[in-house]
Amino acid sequence: MAKFTAEKKLEVVQKYLNNEGGYGFLSKIYETTPNTIKKWVLQYQYHGEVGLIKNYTNYTGQFKLDVLNYMNEQGTSLYETAAIFNIPAPSTILTWKQILETEGLDALKSKKMGRPSMKKETKKTTYKKSAPTEGTIEALQAQIKRLEMENAYLKKLNALVQMQEKLQTKSKRK
Repeated sequence: MAKFTAEKKLEVVQKYLNNEGGYGFLSKIYETTPNTIKKWVLQYQYHGEVGLIKNYTNYTGQFKLDVLNYMNEQGTSLYETAAIFNIPAPSTILTWKQILETEGLDALKSKKMGRPSMKKETKKTTYKKSAPTEGTIEALQAQIKRLEMENAYLKKLNALVQMQEKLQTKSKRK
């Protein structure tokens, strides 16, 4: 499917409004789908030529909720609702509806995309981490944790030495 300029879209809409063909007939001539032409006609009827110009925007969570509420209250179709609110793709509204039903209201809020910005370097304080005083519970727990880590390290080291010795004895037998 080809990308259409605003002028080409206007030409197709004018032909439809002048009864020079229906959605199906015009879609075959311009090699697009009937639903696409229907969308262009609705956008033109609600917003004029401005509705045919492609626009990129981020929608707020409140706007998404308003669109879904309007569609439910008025009983409008996806195409009609998209045309009223000048949303380029009706499938966007369907996606919002599915997100709302499955993940809830918080999922409709816009999320920042891309890498986070670099944080400014803050002045580091030169306070030393005070070691717990000897005999306190924190000091004893820290000592236990250090000894456990040391024990685990020595066990792994011993296992590696034994494995290396086994490999050497096997290679000598051959």
